[in-house]
Amino acid sequence: MPRPLLNRRLAEFGTTIFAEMSALALRTGSINLGQGFPDTDGPEEVREAAVRALRDGRGNQYPPGPGVPELRAAVAAHQHRFYGHLGVAYDPDTEVLVTAGATEAIAASLLALLEPGDEVIALEPYYDSYAACIAMAGGTRVPVTLRPSAEDGTYSLDLDELRDAITDRTRLILLNTPHNPTGTVLDRAELTEIARLACERDLLVITDEVYEHLVFEGEHLPLASFPGMRERTVTIGSAGKTFSFTGWKVGWVTASPEMIGAVRSAKQFLTYVSAGPFQYAVAEALALPDSYYTGLRDDLRTKRDLLADGLAAAGFRVFRPSGTYFVTTDIRPLGEEDGFAFCRALPERAGVVAIPNAVFYDHQDQGAPYVRFAFCKQEKVLQEAVDRLRAL
Repeated sequence: MPRPLLNRRLAEFGTTIFAEMSALALRTGSINLGQGFPDTDGPEEVREAAVRALRDGRGNQYPPGPGVPELRAAVAAHQHRFYGHLGVAYDPDTEVLVTAGATEAIAASLLALLEPGDEVIALEPYYDSYAACIAMAGGTRVPVTLRPSAEDGTYSLDLDELRDAITDRTRLILLNTPHNPTGTVLDRAELTEIARLACERDLLVITDEVYEHLVFEGEHLPLASFPGMRERTVTIGSAGKTFSFTGWKVGWVTASPEMIGAVRSAKQFLTYVSAGPFQYAVAEALALPDSYYTGLRDDLRTKRDLLADGLAAAGFRVFRPSGTYFVTTDIRPLGEEDGFAFCRALPERAGVVAIPNAVFYDHQDQGAPYVRFAFCKQEKVLQEAVDRLRAL
């Protein structure tokens, strides 16, 4: 028998569900509420900043490996502006690294910090690149599952389960808050206990905080601001979700100089550098006034409520998110139990595309009856989707 072409670390990962469902949306002419990208561009002044950088010849050649100084300074200023009251401060020259989106930041961090066989705890359901990146780094993923509650329509973290998942082989915890796909925002008590466990067991933590400005209930608290976490936390941010330029792929890492040095050692052999002119534009975007950030949040809260209310009226059980721009639903009230079959049939049944949550679980049966919809779309598009879904 010939040897398989794909190495065994990646054998379980085929074409992503996002590619499959987006192709299905195109083929059927359906409204795509599957993949999480906005259907409008971000601020005009930020687009013009990118055009200006192109015309002025800034970033058209290789930018500096750590990122252009203007963006690194803007990231540091952003962190201090929003979280300085919590003690957050970073040196733009030694504690900021620009990456090709948050996905590369996650990959580079895991490749840099893991040895083969190290265990990584991740909150399940999790974004699919987490599992693939852990596998590429030779790590072993250990899921700790967020549990849904039909009573209050939320997901919650069992801290006892997290504590029990830590072993002598655990190297780090991979967090995502606000959390995709459930929309959970970890609160102060939960983060305090995570920080205590990390310090007690000498663990590193990677925190994916790309939805930091999309919090509708509660508040976003960077884990790096908690006692003992500054030197053991890699914090990941991104321009894509905050400014609606997902195609630019501009992300960043903030951490101690030692952690940044480690992550950069891996990152330089991935993309090396990227998005030169866009880095200058994102630097200007990060300095937008508070009204931009509050307007983004309020606009998405309105869209969340429009879609969540419409899904409930169509017969879904809805888990209203506290953050991100995704709504998770339970399809069992509709007489369905298989999210994959439901999502593959939905375009023909209702002209709408969604994502089965089972792809975000190690044990897919736990996510089988749940389906995710994105609401980062124009209100008229969401209203049309809601009208179509009533046919169910």
